[in-house]
Amino acid sequence: MSGRHTGEMHSHTVEGTDPQLYVEVHDPASDAGLRPVLLIHGFSSSSKLNWEDTGWLASFLEAGRRVITVDLPGHGRSGAPEDLDSYSPSRIRADLLQIVFDAGVRPVHEGDPASGVDVVGYSLGSRLAWEFGATQPELVHRMVLGGPNIADPLAAFDLIGAQRYLADGTPIADESTAGLLKMAMLLPSNNIFALLSLVEAIKAEPFDPAEAVPHMPMLLVAGDKDERAATMAQLAELGLRAGSMTERLVLPGRNHTNAITSRAFKQGAISFLGV
Repeated sequence: MSGRHTGEMHSHTVEGTDPQLYVEVHDPASDAGLRPVLLIHGFSSSSKLNWEDTGWLASFLEAGRRVITVDLPGHGRSGAPEDLDSYSPSRIRADLLQIVFDAGVRPVHEGDPASGVDVVGYSLGSRLAWEFGATQPELVHRMVLGGPNIADPLAAFDLIGAQRYLADGTPIADESTAGLLKMAMLLPSNNIFALLSLVEAIKAEPFDPAEAVPHMPMLLVAGDKDERAATMAQLAELGLRAGSMTERLVLPGRNHTNAITSRAFKQGAISFLGV
């Protein structure tokens, strides 16, 4: 991989407590002079799995972009706080705001291509990015949302069923929940009980994209086999109504799992954000 990065743990204190988030800031070998890019991964994944192993990080660095990556609570190399509030979407947005400030991001200033930050989110990361863009219009320049959904991506997760399965092996009736939990348990870096805290906190703050709509340009991306992204057109319509320049990219033959590895996805995102 070209470029330099900080591999140490960064401490971000918000509201008096440390969320124990693992953050890396990656600098390109040759800087294109554009604003940095914040990457937000999906549920039960990590920055390494979502962005490094799939070539996203290397592609952005080769394009001369400075990149900020963060592992969500209970994921990857981040810690697993005991307080439920650390997992709430509103708290995570506050932590992301502190992270970009610490990385030197400053408000968007017309005529200065290095000001502001571009954001790329996938799946749960798209939900977080949508809300972050809507609440931080002075900082976010453009966004790319992969595998987006107008509904909360974890709303149907059977939290009680998952807890019973972990306690005594009781089978989980809901196939989607069983699949997500199995996938999460396959990754040694995941703290399963922390991930369930994340689900609980997310359920306490339901996703309503119409409540706050980003006004900056957005690119919505999904595979044509991704059932979770079937409502992408509705999200695009919300953006258009709010005055956002909203584009869509559909990836032939891709589903929610493998869309992230698509070269067309990477190239489309880098092109969209390269202005």
